[in-house]
Amino acid sequence: MSGAWATPQNVGHFAERADDLGYASLWTFHRLLTPADKEALAPVYRSVLDPLITLAYAAARSSRIRLGVSLMNFPFVTPVYLAKEIASLDVLSGGRLDLGLGAGWQHEEFVASGTSPERRGRRAEEFVAALRTLWEDEVSAFDGDFYTIPPSRQAPKPVQKPHPPVLLGGVAEAALKRAGRIAEGWLSRSATDLSRIHEQIAIVQRAAEEAGKDPKSVRVVVRGVVRAGAEAHDESGERLRLSGSYDQIREDAAWLGEQGVTELFYDLNWDPLVGSPDIEPASATARAEEILVALAP
Repeated sequence: MSGAWATPQNVGHFAERADDLGYASLWTFHRLLTPADKEALAPVYRSVLDPLITLAYAAARSSRIRLGVSLMNFPFVTPVYLAKEIASLDVLSGGRLDLGLGAGWQHEEFVASGTSPERRGRRAEEFVAALRTLWEDEVSAFDGDFYTIPPSRQAPKPVQKPHPPVLLGGVAEAALKRAGRIAEGWLSRSATDLSRIHEQIAIVQRAAEEAGKDPKSVRVVVRGVVRAGAEAHDESGERLRLSGSYDQIREDAAWLGEQGVTELFYDLNWDPLVGSPDIEPASATARAEEILVALAP
């Protein structure tokens, strides 16, 4: 959904191919705009389709595969509007949707959305609670510091009961605990140090247990940046997980499962030969197709 390969033909084609090849899920991400200085962010962020519209397009071209967004930055949308969009997409996809929520990080997007990064933790709690009353209750109502929903009805309700799974992102300890406590799971970010992900998973699971939940029931979804071909290394010289040969990437996927990861999705947008808007589209498509087939489950 980013850069040169994000064409209508490719969104439909890769949805169909991933469905046919046995992949478990398709994922999108959220970026509203980027700073005028295009060198300020990686190329992956410079040209990005809307995540939910892209998933709707993919839903129409697939039948089995689940559809997820990692993540919607909730400070930039209202819960009543997002609840309507998610319920609609869940209905139209036959109950295949997963919703990831994040607190946002880019200054320009906060300014353009007319919101503030302050008290994002409390805002997240209210946002999830507001979504749930809109999805679950015949008459919905909410009165918080950030959001107010007068007694109202919103229909249709989602196909999934009691609602589509809500997954929370974040890397601060408070965010990890929040995911374990109030959500169905936690989503990692693209910059996560996968070699130490077990430490973050432990915090999520401990918070879930303290909230009276089965820690093993909490999903851990990793956004895996794939660097297929040459190995990539961190500052210490260690090979980055999900880099190197396809055999190495498959071994890393299995290793992540041993660390407590329940689901891994391969993010090809970070491959400079795929997700950059400066690459020739046919070349980007061929590169993505190669990786899709080579890593098929």
